[in-house]
Amino acid sequence: MPTRLYRFHCTDGHDLVADMRGKRLPTLALMRLHAERVALDLMLHGDRLDWSAWTIEVYDAKGRLLMSKAFTAVRDELPALGQRGKRAWG
Repeated sequence: MPTRLYRFHCTDGHDLVADMRGKRLPTLALMRLHAERVALDLMLHGDRLDWSAWTIEVYDAKGRLLMSKAFTAVRDELPALGQRGKRAWG
């Protein structure tokens, strides 16, 4: 199955956590799942307490924006982590 290269950048409009290597994935569903995992990992292991202004932005190999999702939406879609996360993630 062919794969496509995606880059997963996280930003609040001022600071940026850039994905310089990217990741090759075969489907858009796996791309969305990976984007959510990247955002969750940054929220869990990053040095901020308030992630409410942050988004994950996914770009293709040509630099086109394919997806943008707020960290708060990622957090809220994970019920098992959401209640604990609301305190820690803003």
